[in-house]
Amino acid sequence: MTVSASAQEAVFPPSSRFGFAAPADLVVSKRFTGFERRGGGVVVSVVELPAPAYTEMEQSFSDETLKAQGMVVRSRESVPLADGLQGVLFTGEATASDVPGVPAVNKWLLIVGGTDVTGLIIAQAATGAESDETIRSMLTSVKLRPALGLDEQVAALPFRVGDPAGFRPVRALAGNSVLMTLGPRDQISAMEQPILVIAQAVQAPTPQEQRDGLARQALFANQTMKDFQIERSQSYRQNGIDWHEIVARAVDIPSNQPVVVAQTIRFNPDGYIRAVGVTRADQRSDVLPLFRQVVDSLQVK
Repeated sequence: MTVSASAQEAVFPPSSRFGFAAPADLVVSKRFTGFERRGGGVVVSVVELPAPAYTEMEQSFSDETLKAQGMVVRSRESVPLADGLQGVLFTGEATASDVPGVPAVNKWLLIVGGTDVTGLIIAQAATGAESDETIRSMLTSVKLRPALGLDEQVAALPFRVGDPAGFRPVRALAGNSVLMTLGPRDQISAMEQPILVIAQAVQAPTPQEQRDGLARQALFANQTMKDFQIERSQSYRQNGIDWHEIVARAVDIPSNQPVVVAQTIRFNPDGYIRAVGVTRADQRSDVLPLFRQVVDSLQVK
């Protein structure tokens, strides 16, 4: 990389408050919040935490603590950042892998403190893939923008809901998912309102013969429900797109109420979009068609 990061404009990953002057061959990742190099070799991940986390991490991140978390520290220093932000930069390498032939990985960790948010930025580069100077320049170019409103967070998602069917977004999560509900309350307890969670996962394509297993595993991994009884589990193709749908009965653990779960997965070349709708059993005839209406309107950006 020959272009100085400091000479470029800050780029903000969707929904992230932290932006960086990233070198030209680092692009915003579709797999996580952060950046990665086309073709591999360099990744920079960005995690947002509450404001008090800055002081806690600054005090607790000793060489021994970080080694236990996978980083051998060579240096630690306070770094000057723009806009009154505080910063501590750790430089080192990932702890040695036990796998023979796996190359060493250089690692940088930057803690950024703002008045109302903390950033934990982790950069990793294969040995020889990037210089310390370039990574340091990128990390210390960090900028902080105001908190995004819900509409802005939803607009930044990697998918679009064409027909909400009466559902409205309540919360956007991790830049790749949204929680929606049908009803006036934002805080939902005792399954008083139907909920629908839509999330994107970016990964290698799932082979046809593994899709039913993936769908069942994803459904059973839900820790807020129990006693699943699958009514139907089927793959189908619609408008040139492969889908998988499960409808199941279950029990909502917090309220102990019987519920119906509709999980639909849209398979894409680079992963999938998973929609999980949950409603009380006595609402199923009215709500299940609405879940399907939303799902059928999903569009990949």
